[in-house]
Amino acid sequence: MRYDWSDDDRRAEALARPRGRDDGAMLASVRDIVNDVRVRGWDGLVDQARRIDRAEPRRLAVAPFAALARDMMPAATQAAIRLAARHIETFHRQTMPTDTEVITYPGLSVAKEWRPIRRAGLYVPGGKAPLFSTLLMLAIPARVAGVDELVVVTPPRPDCTLDPAIALAAEICGIEHIWILGGAQAIAALAFGAGDIPAVDRICGPGNAWVAAAKALVSAMPGGPGIDLPAGPSELLVIADDSADPATVAADLLSQAEHDMEAQVLLVSPSAALIDTVDREVTAQSTAMGGNHAPTRFIRCRDLAEATEIANAYAPEHLTLACENASAMVRDIRNAGAIFVGHKAAESFGDYLAGSSHVLPTDGAARFTGGVSTLTFMKAVTVQRITPRAAAALAAPAAALARLEGLEAHARAAEARAEA
Repeated sequence: MRYDWSDDDRRAEALARPRGRDDGAMLASVRDIVNDVRVRGWDGLVDQARRIDRAEPRRLAVAPFAALARDMMPAATQAAIRLAARHIETFHRQTMPTDTEVITYPGLSVAKEWRPIRRAGLYVPGGKAPLFSTLLMLAIPARVAGVDELVVVTPPRPDCTLDPAIALAAEICGIEHIWILGGAQAIAALAFGAGDIPAVDRICGPGNAWVAAAKALVSAMPGGPGIDLPAGPSELLVIADDSADPATVAADLLSQAEHDMEAQVLLVSPSAALIDTVDREVTAQSTAMGGNHAPTRFIRCRDLAEATEIANAYAPEHLTLACENASAMVRDIRNAGAIFVGHKAAESFGDYLAGSSHVLPTDGAARFTGGVSTLTFMKAVTVQRITPRAAAALAAPAAALARLEGLEAHARAAEARAEA
């Protein structure tokens, strides 16, 4: 589909996202599934899993399937997985938050100290291609953050076994067991507990519209867990100028378009000639791979400054800057989950082995949040320490502020510290 940004009437259409999560019937079904598991626990979970996946939840040991992976997987592939794991761990260790103490008044200090959550639930998508990389991207920052317990779920395969690549990734991450369980019912079990599946403090990981809706629902329920970030179909927006290689740009677009038919794939460029060539390349490359790819939107803009405005308005999950002066453009990007700078940077590197997590905000959520990191699995606690002299000096102003809000008990609690 072609768009010209100068056509004001079509701008909204050019940047439109699918509204699958607004499906009232689906949301009602998700609510029914979640409530059944929340109320009936294991029995509800088993019934829902049998109905939806025709398979009961099973807790499988990782070791036998990891051994199978080592036997069947080429040594170079195993080495690539371990390389990715090292890069991910290196990045997250070096970007860990640090405790900070601030003296706000002589004798009064306020510190921000970081604590890991106790238990995290990790959802690893299944489907046509079980995403072992997602397990690495979730489990490694959680381990680095210091999470005590990881509860991992993944949808059942036809034979109800564990995918060997997922098992090998789990072994590398120190995970000994994985639950074969998917969908909204898995999210409900992680949120509220069911049988031997314990309730977790936060649920992380991407999934389909049912999983996304269930995550949003349980996080809003009393006693429910936190979630990592809003999730929708995968997204890539490429800004390219005439210095870009059309075949490479087309390959990048198709790498995102192959996720599913709802994947959001956009090229924004001031060059009509480049758009024409990339369009032909996308068709040729897609045909060569079987043609099962989401469609690409092509947006013609006035210049690269306007392209940056379009990117900030769309707030994509992934943003590629395939431009001659890409580095200079980065400072003007406010809204993006991950930015890939220059002709050699690739979303594929970010998806697997650059180091940062590929679990990123979609559906415009990059306007207010970033991707999964150690912070996802931690929380900040403030710690106040005060000397008697400082307490005596600050009691009166604190009491005055409390009385200004009509809170007499607060004021008296401050004045109780008035004597040094």
